[in-house]
Amino acid sequence: MIQLINFLGEHIEMIYILILSIFVGVEVIGKVPSVLHTPLMSGANAIHGVVIVGSIIVMLNTDASNILLLSLGFLAVVMGTLNVVGGFVVTDRMLEMFKKKPEAKK
Repeated sequence: MIQLINFLGEHIEMIYILILSIFVGVEVIGKVPSVLHTPLMSGANAIHGVVIVGSIIVMLNTDASNILLLSLGFLAVVMGTLNVVGGFVVTDRMLEMFKKKPEAKK
């Protein structure tokens, strides 16, 4: 218990930033109209390629004998890749809705 209190005392600025970012995020997402929610989320999913790059960098700096960290890094790469691909698929689907359909031949 004392270790937890010491940790909180040493990192109180980061905890404040985390709490404030949660409030800001809720306010920003709450103000987005429902029409724009899907494009915003698909774009955000596509941007999450940073997660892939970050997890690859962490895996490169991990000791080869640490199977737990390597497994978690691999899982992060797989999940990040699925998120990015899903974002592009949703974006492509939305853009297909705005294309004109070819006229049927008579």
